[in-house]
Amino acid sequence: MSIHRLPSSLTSLRVLLAIAEHGTASGAAEAVNLTQSAVSKHLRALEETLGAALFTRGNRGLTQTEAGRIYIRHARLALAELESAGAQISALKESPWSVRLHVLPIVGDRWLVPRFSRFTELHPGIDVQFTSFVTADTTEATDGIFRFGEGYWPGYRADYLFGRNVALVGAPSLLSRLGGIQTAQDVRRYTVLDHFQTPLRWSEFAAAHGLDDLTPFRTVRFGFYSLVIRAAISGQGLALVPRRLVQEELETGRLLNPAGLGFKSRHAYWFTTPEDWPMRAGLQVFHRWLLAEIRSA
Repeated sequence: MSIHRLPSSLTSLRVLLAIAEHGTASGAAEAVNLTQSAVSKHLRALEETLGAALFTRGNRGLTQTEAGRIYIRHARLALAELESAGAQISALKESPWSVRLHVLPIVGDRWLVPRFSRFTELHPGIDVQFTSFVTADTTEATDGIFRFGEGYWPGYRADYLFGRNVALVGAPSLLSRLGGIQTAQDVRRYTVLDHFQTPLRWSEFAAAHGLDDLTPFRTVRFGFYSLVIRAAISGQGLALVPRRLVQEELETGRLLNPAGLGFKSRHAYWFTTPEDWPMRAGLQVFHRWLLAEIRSA
């Protein structure tokens, strides 16, 4: 590998990405806490090292060239990898009995937290820390991540938890008021409740029941799945929800699954761990407990 085309410092890469984000040297200078002159020097040095212009200068600021787009894309990946490596190295210094988990709010609220006292009673010496999962590319050192999807994330092992068994649910008061549901076509008479990030559920439901189209009376969308479930319980519309998340409501009758309608989804909830990051002792214990809870639920 030739070192002649490598940047002289990581600061040059930070400057490059700041310019790409803000479009001006002044904006980049503020973002990386350098003077505008220092930012310009870093950019010139990087362009001289590469032998190519990364931006064109115009009245409206700096515009990426083709060479710039290529280098910026790889610079982002390189810095992300270095940040991840640093986080993993920091984690080596921590207790093997400390476990950090990113948890989707709906999974934590309706499934994990109600059961978690069983884990703490069995393993009081394991320190489990929960954070809310925000972005898919977070570089914070994390032992395990609860995710929603089809089960494949590059660089991660994935254990299926639940979610493929999706049920159509509604409050008894709503179903009684509008005459109930005997077939999937009857859903058209109702308001349906949707989640911004999983809008394909209703099209999946229609396809599973042989309907070319499913245009409901009204659609109300929510940014949180917990609000979809809460709205369904209060009689505001029908919802499609993984059966495991509303098991208690179905058993107590607060929600009904009319005509047993639902479908098998491609998407579900998974617990993922980094492939290149050996499970520490605490995570191994939590992982075994988690899968045992899934099997017994």
